[in-house]
Amino acid sequence: MENMFNFLADSYELFLLVFIRASGIFLFSPLFSSQNIPNIFKTGFSLIFSLLLTLNLGIEYLGQANGNLIVLIVKELMVGIIIGYISYVFFSVFYILGQIVDMEIGFGMVNVIDPQNKIQIPVMGNFYYILALLIFLSINGHHFIIKALVDSYKYIPIGGFDIGEATTKQLVDILANTFSLGFKIASPIVVIILLTDILLGILSRTIPQMNVFVVGLPLKIIAGMLIIAATIPIFNVLTGHVFKDMFKEIYTFLKGP
Repeated sequence: MENMFNFLADSYELFLLVFIRASGIFLFSPLFSSQNIPNIFKTGFSLIFSLLLTLNLGIEYLGQANGNLIVLIVKELMVGIIIGYISYVFFSVFYILGQIVDMEIGFGMVNVIDPQNKIQIPVMGNFYYILALLIFLSINGHHFIIKALVDSYKYIPIGGFDIGEATTKQLVDILANTFSLGFKIASPIVVIILLTDILLGILSRTIPQMNVFVVGLPLKIIAGMLIIAATIPIFNVLTGHVFKDMFKEIYTFLKGP
């Protein structure tokens, strides 16, 4: 115990920088940044985890030779934030998916409050997000985020990060691919709802007395719910691919161009 305190007394700057990088990840990653987790717990977890890394990982730090302390703090925070940002953007796929499904089945005007981000989100977006989060926990995805933090010191030593053109391009591409990925996952539901609209159009022409608006909205909701229920097993597989891409992009960032 005395040796630990002596080490920290001599390496307080190292401990601070490790804590800053860890805090950046926990600030943005979907699970750790949740508003449902008390801030005191998140701070305590970051401190304990940073202490374990500082004592056991053998992180190289040359003091002021690595650069000005303020500059180092900014760099370490950027590393953590980018790792958290990548995971957050991939989880946004499920909000986009839910928004598309909501518009197709008639829930476009219905939103719920997301306590994590304090914004209004689509009903099905919330459903898909929670379902994806449960799948993420079931495959120990949170362990991978922690592993990425540990491995980050192998690829990006303290003071070794410089955001360049390749990193900027990667982050922009991830954001763009998120939208296309959401549309791809939602495409089967969109196609079936479109066929339902075509069927309603044919019925309205053959049976003019039928009020297509009165019949159409409940029919689209029922059809949408049935399709969503039928595609849950497929969603599990697709979610696995999304997380695989997320992990790949995190390590692409860490390893650099």
